[in-house]
Amino acid sequence: MRLTTTTNVSVDGVMQGLGGPDEDRSGGFDRGGWAIPLLDTEAGDYLNEIYGGASAFLFGRRTYEIFASYWGAMADPSTNPIADALNSRPKYVVSTSLTDPQWAGTSVLSGDISAAVGDLKARQDGELLVPGSGALVRWLLATHLVDQLDLLIYPVVVGQGTRLFPESGPDIALDLVSSRTTSRGITIQAYRPAGRPEYATSTADPNP
Repeated sequence: MRLTTTTNVSVDGVMQGLGGPDEDRSGGFDRGGWAIPLLDTEAGDYLNEIYGGASAFLFGRRTYEIFASYWGAMADPSTNPIADALNSRPKYVVSTSLTDPQWAGTSVLSGDISAAVGDLKARQDGELLVPGSGALVRWLLATHLVDQLDLLIYPVVVGQGTRLFPESGPDIALDLVSSRTTSRGITIQAYRPAGRPEYATSTADPNP
């Protein structure tokens, strides 16, 4: 399987609590729901297509809990493409403490996570989609397990909250695969990791 991460972020990189005021208040975050007023038909159609095309889903513990309490609790998932996909296809969650997941179709990955994810990728075709799950995305990138990094960047500066990338971390070159902008200014960008970046070896002359 191809492993693709799909993350909604603000211009300043915040990915916390985008769906509502009470989705994730950890760390005193009080600006939840920032993405919903900006969501448009094009972005919604894109998300329906991405989730609908996934063969399986891979989550970090926190994102899994948020998704399970919302998408997993829908009375009739068949009425929504995202809910239908999430409830009908295999779900894997990386956790050392979750032992009895209640969301049907969930398997817990623990122990050698790199080997477990590598095995998932190798043993079947299709798309292994990682929604949200910032800490997991950073780890997957650092261990070279990501095939494609998709970002939906919303035109807003949230100013606080958990960001996708920390102040210090591994450096990764990215090749842009596709880019488009929706009617409300959401940019949808797909990248493929391309090793380490190149750096200039001397200071550029400002007056060539």
